[in-house]
Amino acid sequence: METLDLHGVFRDDRAIYRTVQQALFRCSATGVDVLEIIPGRGSGTLKRRVLAFLEQRQLKRLYTRVEEDPGNAGRILVHFR
Repeated sequence: METLDLHGVFRDDRAIYRTVQQALFRCSATGVDVLEIIPGRGSGTLKRRVLAFLEQRQLKRLYTRVEEDPGNAGRILVHFR
């Protein structure tokens, strides 16, 4: 499992998308089974933006499913093939 903490880039949409996209491609290419994305709890705005970004067709081809952690609202798990 690899972890991506978005607390440092949460105010810059371009940085968020670039950071998430790079992590997805890296995990897919290196055989990582799960990417844990930490958008934080807060108001949920960043989490919603990340989930919407993950729905893009070119990114959906990289992973098998996205799971929201029911025990931790500030955590998204992306499972790879």
